[in-house]
Amino acid sequence: MPSPLFADRPAQPPEPGAVDALISQASRLRGEVDAVRRDAAAHDDDPRRRWQRALCDLAVHQLDELRAQFGQLRDGAPAATLPARQVLGPEDAAPEEDDLPFDGSFTSDAGAAYGEAPARTGSLLTRVGSAEWNLLTDEVSWSEELFQIFGRPRERGPMSLDEMPTVVHSEDQPLLQAMVTDCLIDGKPIDGEFRIVRADAKVRTVHMTGEPVLDADGCTASMWAVLRDVSELRRSERAVRESRDRLEHSRQVERTERRVAVELQEAVLPPWRGSLRFAHDGPAPLDVAGHYLPAASTNLIGGDWYDALALPAGDALLTVGDLTGHGVAATSSMAMLLGALRGMAVAGIRPGALMGHLNQLLETSGRPALGSAMCCRYDPVAQTLTWAQAGHPAPLLFRGGAGRPLRRPEGVLLGATPRTAYEETETRLLPGDVLVLHTDGLTRTAGALDDGTGLARLLDLAPRLAEARDAQECLRSVLEEFGEEAREDDACLMVVRVGS
Repeated sequence: MPSPLFADRPAQPPEPGAVDALISQASRLRGEVDAVRRDAAAHDDDPRRRWQRALCDLAVHQLDELRAQFGQLRDGAPAATLPARQVLGPEDAAPEEDDLPFDGSFTSDAGAAYGEAPARTGSLLTRVGSAEWNLLTDEVSWSEELFQIFGRPRERGPMSLDEMPTVVHSEDQPLLQAMVTDCLIDGKPIDGEFRIVRADAKVRTVHMTGEPVLDADGCTASMWAVLRDVSELRRSERAVRESRDRLEHSRQVERTERRVAVELQEAVLPPWRGSLRFAHDGPAPLDVAGHYLPAASTNLIGGDWYDALALPAGDALLTVGDLTGHGVAATSSMAMLLGALRGMAVAGIRPGALMGHLNQLLETSGRPALGSAMCCRYDPVAQTLTWAQAGHPAPLLFRGGAGRPLRRPEGVLLGATPRTAYEETETRLLPGDVLVLHTDGLTRTAGALDDGTGLARLLDLAPRLAEARDAQECLRSVLEEFGEEAREDDACLMVVRVGS
């Protein structure tokens, strides 16, 4: 009866348990075929059993290959690396090699050699042919399937051993000659592959197995062989190898790009660890701590940044931002923007105008991208924070055990609209105030909607932040709440505590 192994394949890859079941069925079927092969070997003097054993050898080989492919699928071979396949029915004239149904019968091909009905179109056995060359009588017998494999009209009759090399690819003719010579002279079995060039100019790959038949004196009386068209199988194997090579190359490129992105990010982001204290020229200096949080997939190195910089006039620059994209392109664009931002801030450009220059820079950079950013300038003497934003979450101000977002001035995403203006707003800070500046990846977890839940959880940390002794302790409180979450995107976090 037909084996369930070769039923139509599902559109989606099977589950691991289903693959294990298929491997078990293939192993069981192989054992059954092997039993038939051993029984045929015990009656090798019967020509019909000889053909049957040869076909069993082919079936066992096919099942071994099938088990190996199932094993690769179970072990995680990406579906994209496997060539697209389609199981062809009996009405199809040119089935794919690996997807042909096999009904457990061994009489179709062998029977054709003895005048029985040939195998149905679409069967594995239609691409397996048999031949026998009688050296004593010069008689040659070919099965109908062998004529189909060689594309040879039936009326031309079978080819003799001397004629065979004329259809074999010139590079493979020495191989065929060596196999036939070893079989006829030294009595060695034949097992090898060669290419044939058919009359229609199509090149096919044929696997040939055979043995000599000895007479009573031990001399070779005839030679029989089973030939299988393995063209599609070899083509599929090449496609799999090439796909694996491309996949490995792609993985190597990804690893290299990630390493470069990480090195570039580490070179650009602030080198300081722990708390950074500056702006001591006023009555309320700043204590700053920052942290970068990677995405759940460590391969996603994005364009997030944070920075705190003491400016020549005694003010302090505070900034966070996020560019779309990942990898070297995103980190290199981030490095460009952050470098420009630092330079313009040192030159005394105010936050609103600075945002406009960054927007123009991103617009003309030749790398289409969008970005959100926030730039703050703190005056320690006046204790005021002047800031502008470009589509970015507002700073969170924690004061007296409660937290709230600051009112955002108008500002669109960087790179969204050319020659746009960005508003500024000013907020007075008091000793003991805590500012939390972050990118949106901090409060948006993997697979969750941005419904404000993350922001509410962040604001609920107000009592803990009020009790913290410095910015580093505030930072640890936020990381304890958000640091271990599986986030879709990377994030940057900076905590600023106003001293007294």
